[in-house]
Amino acid sequence: MADTEYSGVQLHRELQTIAMSKQRTVRLECGKPTQMNYVLGTELSIDVYKPSPPKSQLFEIRFSPGVKCSILDQQHVTPVTEHAVKSVLRKGTILLVRQDKTSKNVNDNKVTVTFYEDKSNNPIDEMTLQFTAVDISLDVDADRDGQVEENHPNKASWSWGPNGHGAILLVNCDKDEAFSSKPDNTDNLVNSLSDLKDMSHMILRTEGPQILQSGYKFQLYVSVSDRYKVQVFLRERGRLLHVLGNQKLSFVTNYTFGKKKYDFFIEGLRFPDKDFDGLVTINLSLLESMTVGEAPIFTDRVVFRMAPWIMTPNTLAPAEVFVCSVAGNEKFLKEFKAVVAKVNCKLTICPEYMNRRDRWIQDEIEFGYIEAPHKYFPVVLDSPRNRELKDFPYQNILGPDFGHVTRTSDVVNSLDSFGNLEVSPPVRVNGKEYPMGRIIIGSAFPTTSDGRNMAKVIRDFLYAQQVQSPVELFSDWLLVGHVDEFMTFIPAPDRKGFRLVLCSPDACCKLFKKLEQEGHGEAQMFEGQNTQSIKINKILGNQKLLEDNVYVQQCVDWNRDVLKKELGLDEEDIIDIPVLFTLDQKHGKAMSFFPDMVNMIVLGKYLGIPKPFGPLINGKCPLELEVRAALEPLGLDCNFIDDFAAYHLLTGEVHCGSNVCRKPFSLKWWNMDM
Repeated sequence: MADTEYSGVQLHRELQTIAMSKQRTVRLECGKPTQMNYVLGTELSIDVYKPSPPKSQLFEIRFSPGVKCSILDQQHVTPVTEHAVKSVLRKGTILLVRQDKTSKNVNDNKVTVTFYEDKSNNPIDEMTLQFTAVDISLDVDADRDGQVEENHPNKASWSWGPNGHGAILLVNCDKDEAFSSKPDNTDNLVNSLSDLKDMSHMILRTEGPQILQSGYKFQLYVSVSDRYKVQVFLRERGRLLHVLGNQKLSFVTNYTFGKKKYDFFIEGLRFPDKDFDGLVTINLSLLESMTVGEAPIFTDRVVFRMAPWIMTPNTLAPAEVFVCSVAGNEKFLKEFKAVVAKVNCKLTICPEYMNRRDRWIQDEIEFGYIEAPHKYFPVVLDSPRNRELKDFPYQNILGPDFGHVTRTSDVVNSLDSFGNLEVSPPVRVNGKEYPMGRIIIGSAFPTTSDGRNMAKVIRDFLYAQQVQSPVELFSDWLLVGHVDEFMTFIPAPDRKGFRLVLCSPDACCKLFKKLEQEGHGEAQMFEGQNTQSIKINKILGNQKLLEDNVYVQQCVDWNRDVLKKELGLDEEDIIDIPVLFTLDQKHGKAMSFFPDMVNMIVLGKYLGIPKPFGPLINGKCPLELEVRAALEPLGLDCNFIDDFAAYHLLTGEVHCGSNVCRKPFSLKWWNMDM
C-alpha cells in the first residue's frame, strides 16, 4: 500500500467519485476463486475484513496490469500501487476495484487478497477475484445536438438552459400513414420512414470478448406510471419490433458477445399535463442467471423530457392562414384574401360542406408546435367547443408533420373557445425572462364563484407545458367572453418589439365629443349598412350607453393593470383603440357597438382590421384615421375589412373568423433558464 495518503481536497474528490459511481458489492471467499463479468464505469466494493481467516492482522493486494485498486479505510481512500505492501486489517476495510478497458479474453483480470498473521511472509490464506471487463452503455442525445453520443455522463437526468442536458421526445401526434384515420401515437406500429423520423433514437452499445460466460440477459423496462407515455421499438433484421409501452412493461433479450449495437426508437405518447411532469425514464439491467432465478448485476438508465406544446404570438411570421367560406361572406372573403395576398404565406379556405356553416375557426382551434433537436412540426390544439367545425382539425389539418392534440370536457361554455386563448410576445418581468411569451387566458372575475371559466382540463394542459407561464385575465364581463375582444399584440420596431393594443371606450367617447365640438354631431355611423344608422350626438346623448362604457372601461383597465404587472409593460407599450360597447339586456354582458377594431388579424406588418363604419367627415372615417395614426408610424400596413354583416352582427369580427399557423421561435425551448 502507498505510504502517503491523499490531501484533503483529493480525498473529497475521491469520495465524491465513489458516491457518484455505480457501485456493486462483491463477496469473496478464501480458497475459492470468484469469477464474474464486470461492466466498465462501475466500481466493485469488496469487504476485506469479514471473509478474512481468524488471527489475520495484515493483508496484501496484488492485481493484473490495468486494474485499479483503492482501499477505503475509516473514510480514507488510498490507492494501491503495483508493488504490494502489507496493510493493517481493520473492521470495515473495503477494497475498491475498477477497470477502464474491455477484456480481450475471459477472466483476464485478476485481483488477489492475501492474509497474514504477522509481518512474516507466511500467508494464512487468500481470496481471488477473476473478472471479464465488458462495456455496456444505454445512449441517447443527452447534449441535444441531434446525435446520440456514447455514455454521456448526464444522460440519466434532465436540466434546462444552454448548458443543460437530457434527451427530448416528441409526442408523435401527426399522421404519416395516408390510409390511417388516427394520429401515429394511437397505435403500436411504425407506419413508415416518416413515422420513424418523429421518434428519438436510443442505442444500446456492448463491447467485450467474442466468447463470454453464458447465462446473461438484458432487460429493458419502464415504470408502470410511464407505460402509457412512451413506446419503444427495436430495429432487428430490417424489422421494427414493438418492445415496450402500453401493455409491455419490460423486454428481455440474450446478451450476445463481442461488439454489438442495438437500435431503439422512442415514441412519445402523451403531452405534459396535470398528472405528468413531462419526464420519463427508460431503464436497462444486465441480468445474471442464478440457480433459483435471475439477479441484476448492472443497471443503466436514460431520462427524456416530452417536448411541450408551444403557442406562437403575433410577432412571429405567418406560415398558413385559415378562413371559412360560408353563405353571405363573399365580400369579406374577397377583401380578406387581398390582405393575405400581400404576405408570402399559404391561404386555406375551409368550404361550407366542411365547416357546416360554422365560420368561427378561431374558436375551434389554436396553432402551436413541438420541437426536438432532430425534428419540428406544427400541432393544432383542438378545443372542447365541438360545434360544426369539430371534424375539420382532425380530418383536414392532421397529417404528415402536422400534429393534433385535444382535451375534452363534459361541460363547456363560451370561454372554452380559443378566441379566449392568446399568447404574448417574449417579455422580461422583474428580471425574469419569458423568451417564448406568456399564455393569456380569459376567466371570471377573481372574487366570483359562479362565473364562466375555461375548462379545467384545458387550463391544466396549458400550465403543464411550463415554457409559457399563463396569465389569467377577467373576460367574463363580455357576452362572448373572449380576450381577443379587448386586446391583441402587434409587432413594433422599438421598445420591447411589440405593442399591446387595448380597446378603449374612453378614447372613443373623447373622439366623438371632439367631433361634436367641431360641428360634426349630425354625422352618422353605419351609413349604407343593413342596420339603422345613428348620429354622433345621439350616441353622446344616450346616458345608458355612456354608463355602460364607463363600466367596460373599468373592466379593461383591470386587465390593463394585470397585463402591465405580469408582462412588465409600461404605458408607452400600450396603444388604446377607440371602441364602444353595449350591454345586453338579459345578461348584462358587453358586446361591441360597432365593429371591434382590436379584433384584427396580424400577418407580419400587414393588419386586417374590422372596418368600423364610423361617421364620414370630409369623406374619411375618423375612427380609421385614429387607428392609422396610432399604428402606421410603427411601420404597419392597416387594411380595413368589411365584416359587418357576415361577422359583426353575429357577435364576432375578423380575428374570430380567421386563424394563423405561424413559424416557430428561433430559440430552442430547452435552452430556456427555468
